[in-house]
Amino acid sequence: MNATLRRSCLTLLSLSFAIYADFPAAQTYPARTIRVIVPFAPGGATDAVLRMLAPRLSENLGQQVVVENRPGGAATIGMDVVARSAPDGYTLGIANLTFSINPILLRKMPYDSDRDFALVSHIANVPFVLTVHPSVPAKSVRELIALAKARPGALNYSSSGPASATQMSTELFNYMTGTKMVHIPFTGGGPAIVAALSGEVSVYIGSIPTLQGHFKSGRLRPLGVTTATRDPAIPDVPTIAEAGVPGYEAREWQGVVVRAGTPPAVIARLNRELVKSLKAPDMKQRFAGVGAHVVGSTPEEFAEHIKKERNTWSKVIKAAGIRAE
Repeated sequence: MNATLRRSCLTLLSLSFAIYADFPAAQTYPARTIRVIVPFAPGGATDAVLRMLAPRLSENLGQQVVVENRPGGAATIGMDVVARSAPDGYTLGIANLTFSINPILLRKMPYDSDRDFALVSHIANVPFVLTVHPSVPAKSVRELIALAKARPGALNYSSSGPASATQMSTELFNYMTGTKMVHIPFTGGGPAIVAALSGEVSVYIGSIPTLQGHFKSGRLRPLGVTTATRDPAIPDVPTIAEAGVPGYEAREWQGVVVRAGTPPAVIARLNRELVKSLKAPDMKQRFAGVGAHVVGSTPEEFAEHIKKERNTWSKVIKAAGIRAE
């Protein structure tokens, strides 16, 4: 047997072993409980989305799916658990906006976001809404821009913390409009909303369900939805894009990842059952209750989403001089 033929045979043999090794994993998976690591404290939108999804996913996979909160370190503590887990599909991680921006913001991370994870599915988006305190003399997005430009540095805004989705959404607004509203960070969405309600800050961008009641009472004024289309929960509120900032789009999002090296057949099974769970007739309505909109994507579509997010936020982070704290 000549050298070329020998190499060809060895290559085919290696491929056969790889396919054979993957086959049992696909046939037997899952054979035990699956844990989902949410790298945030209980009670937020990301946690709520997964706790609604877990029972349906458990039903479709035929095994218990347990949600485990591992907050801290700008989501790096929880995601490090996933990065160090066995590549077998029994430990899932929940990625959100931090997954896109941490590689840009953090000098040192315990893992490599691109190398150490495999993407499974983009599961949901959470639209935000730009609001102002009633004392702010701006009844529209265009009026707010004019006011902020006339009084640079005089308007401030609250967020749920440094590098949070609420800060990033507002800094994108600053970046695209040339305004300079001042950031006042808080230790969560609750305190940030209280600051907006009291008039301590002029502007706040947050999730629709947490603010909707305050629109009805007149304690906050909605000016624009952050996504590309209007939200059915507040259909009379225009998007920021249509109200004066063409191309503006921001939102929180969630997706599922696993440890890199997880067999492709296992990832395919997870993706299939996740999408099936998300497309259940009642899931759309249940997600809407916490301000989330069902997505359900392929791994490739999820990769494109993350690429687009990183491109957007890298520009904003640089322009705003945002640093991890």
